[in-house]
Amino acid sequence: MSVLFISDIHLGESFPEREKIKKQKLFAFLEMASEKADRLFVVGDLFDFWFEYNHAVPKGHLNIILKLAQLGQEGVELSYITGNHDFWLGDFLSSEVGFKIYRDQIDIELDGKRVHIIHGDGLAKNDRAYRIMKKIFRNRFNIFLYRLLPPDIGIPFAKFISGKSRGHTQKRPKESFLHEYREYARLKLEDCFDAVIMAHTHVPEEISFEKGIYLNTGDWVENFTYVEYSEGRFELKKWQ
Repeated sequence: MSVLFISDIHLGESFPEREKIKKQKLFAFLEMASEKADRLFVVGDLFDFWFEYNHAVPKGHLNIILKLAQLGQEGVELSYITGNHDFWLGDFLSSEVGFKIYRDQIDIELDGKRVHIIHGDGLAKNDRAYRIMKKIFRNRFNIFLYRLLPPDIGIPFAKFISGKSRGHTQKRPKESFLHEYREYARLKLEDCFDAVIMAHTHVPEEISFEKGIYLNTGDWVENFTYVEYSEGRFELKKWQ
């Protein structure tokens, strides 16, 4: 069994040359996934911004979306854990691409190993303001109100706000921030999990604890890292 975990790709950045390179690498990664993977997890933030209107979705990612749909048609199981840049996902990725969508986190078993998977936004103590904003952004009535804006206004404005948020996230997190993620993973491993896979920090990590292993998938903005589970073990890898 081969399972791949990838996150924080942020398709749709406002840097055309960097976006072009990113998409080329991602397409090649998905080609590899189609050949060897049984399951692919996107652990949040595939898009820098995603908001679905009833009859419109953001343009610009068609080749990647079609490639993902092809993976699903070829038998690769597609799973998506929402992050802080794409928690406004509707049913497009599930109905048209074939993803199973999970809000925030999921617990699974791989060859008898218990695995906890979470994007991780809002876990740190200093993210209190974000946790409040998260509740506001996910409020169904607020989403309804935002859909009243025409797509040509609503999508560019949300992309602008998303870019500001990404700029903050891409700064190297403080060691205390990263320690909170490691401690969260350690406590989950103490709670009978064998592995914890997280994202959000953009800092790839592979740390073995007494009870199991913690891996952070990193990002595809600077690091181009991912996690692979194969032959009974997890490994953090860098896409070359």
